[in-house]
Amino acid sequence: MLLKQILEVYDILDDSKVNGKMVEDYLRGIKSDADIQVYTLKGPKGTTDMLKVKVPGAFGKSKGGEAPTIGLLGRLGGLGARPERIGFVSDGDGALAAVALAAKLLDMQNKGDVLDGDVFISTHICPDAPTAPHDPVPFMGSPVEMSQVNQEEVSAELDAILSVDTTKGNRVINTRGFAISPTVKEGYILRTSEDLLDLMQSTTGRLPYVFPLATQDITPYGNDVHHLNSILQPATATDAPVVGVAITAEVMVPGCATGATHASDVEEAARFMLEVAKAFGKKKCEFFDREEYDRIQKLYGTMNHLQTLGKE
Repeated sequence: MLLKQILEVYDILDDSKVNGKMVEDYLRGIKSDADIQVYTLKGPKGTTDMLKVKVPGAFGKSKGGEAPTIGLLGRLGGLGARPERIGFVSDGDGALAAVALAAKLLDMQNKGDVLDGDVFISTHICPDAPTAPHDPVPFMGSPVEMSQVNQEEVSAELDAILSVDTTKGNRVINTRGFAISPTVKEGYILRTSEDLLDLMQSTTGRLPYVFPLATQDITPYGNDVHHLNSILQPATATDAPVVGVAITAEVMVPGCATGATHASDVEEAARFMLEVAKAFGKKKCEFFDREEYDRIQKLYGTMNHLQTLGKE
């Protein structure tokens, strides 16, 4: 359970002056020698602090092993929309989940519970992001471009990615809690992973929810087509399989809404991601069927042009 971490991290992030150093200090208070990087990323509308945490596995690549590496990425525009809105916004839940996961994994290592594979956690810390027009409800904007964040968070060492993001500003997901996406890989929307569905059932005690994807949703921002949100943007920058973990609501909630964070929902999503990381490092969780993917490519060719901005 990560409820303790969720509450501690929320208290840090719900601060008009929060920055990456404050989050780093919190994580180093758990494990002083943790592999943590914090630095400022400048964009067209301001700056944000990137946060990267690498938690080495017992048989991970960082130790010369062969266990696969998973990336747990907290997606968001910002933690707050100050001065337009006062307080922590719904859009910040992705960062809340990611930082809580980092805290939990570091605490687990202190207690002797080490995952098999390396785990890479990343998000960014921005208390005053701009808002942006979007239908049906306003988006949270970001001081930096999505392509900049992808460049910082998505690397060749990642064998699979879970991207967690608040996804409440729509009419296509109508449940409180979280939902997962089908697997996206190199422009293909593949069938939803049975292994992930099993883990979702065991962590929630309920039937799993899967949210729909359109082709537009897996293309890069900047091509002037509609996107559900940024949850699948990491898939535009990697050949690794990517699955979105959407923190959801029964009704439309703008990303810039305050007072809209539900600790139990964020904790449930983060706990699911932790269980996936455990199983993936042990090679007991597949994001996609490799033979079927090879067959699809043989029949229909590559679709990686969808990872680009297109012909224009």
